Amino acid sequence: MEDLICKGIYKNYKEKSVLEDINLVLEPAKIYGLIGRNGVGKTTLLSIMSAQTPASKGQVFLGNEPIWENKKALCNICFSRELNTGDKFGIGALKVKDYLNAAKIFYPKWDDNMAKELMDMFQLNKKQQISKLSKGMASMITIIVAMASKAEYTFLDEPVAGLDVVARDDFYKLLIDEYTNTGRTFVVSTHIIEEASDIFEEVIILKDKKILLKENTMELLDRAYHVSGKAEDVDNAVFGLKCFHEECIGRSKGVTVFLEEGQSIKSGIDVSIQNVTLQNLFVALCGKE
Repeated sequence: MEDLICKGIYKNYKEKSVLEDINLVLEPAKIYGLIGRNGVGKTTLLSIMSAQTPASKGQVFLGNEPIWENKKALCNICFSRELNTGDKFGIGALKVKDYLNAAKIFYPKWDDNMAKELMDMFQLNKKQQISKLSKGMASMITIIVAMASKAEYTFLDEPVAGLDVVARDDFYKLLIDEYTNTGRTFVVSTHIIEEASDIFEEVIILKDKKILLKENTMELLDRAYHVSGKAEDVDNAVFGLKCFHEECIGRSKGVTVFLEEGQSIKSGIDVSIQNVTLQNLFVALCGKE
């Protein structure tokens, strides 16, 4: 399978700019985490990358082929988005089995057996009307479509919304198993960062309509630390380093630092140095200045 490439993507809704100059390459056989604050454009980006929404400017390619109105390319891309269960006259009027049968038409590699197994695993009633599903049950349907599609590039937008901790754990195991067995590429957009971070081989962070970073998750966290202690000691220890999310309480201070190649925190100074989690780093990078 070839790379999925975004080149110079912009998206505007009337006068409102949502995405600006998005340049991104997704490689086959990886699990990506897509994170960002509410309204930053995550869903819009996934929708553009799956040709469900047109970009205002720029193009998305699968290899050398533009994906827009390209049936061959789109057979390999699935964006399983949140169901609108409140739409009682559209999707909400369908029964679960009818919705899955409709999804089956779009994906030539659809796996009926997997869809049935997941229906059983999640204990869903195929005759139930979608408008009557709970939020968690609706999320289960989006997971089933994503997995059973067998699409080489599969995007999931908040797939664990409304799921309890047991069901979320089942999803993460299912995702890892499918990735291990097939080598499919998954992009998972989620706000439950701490819980999902271990499955992300690479993380993509959106901020201010643009991609702030795209990096191997372990390598990223190996360069990020929280430094705390007396304010003057912290300032001396991190002098010349890129610092984020400064917190001061009395004479004490804490900062998150992001080390570039060849940089280090000064030794011999009485400060506490701790590794940070992906969620901590996200807050430091994307929280209040």
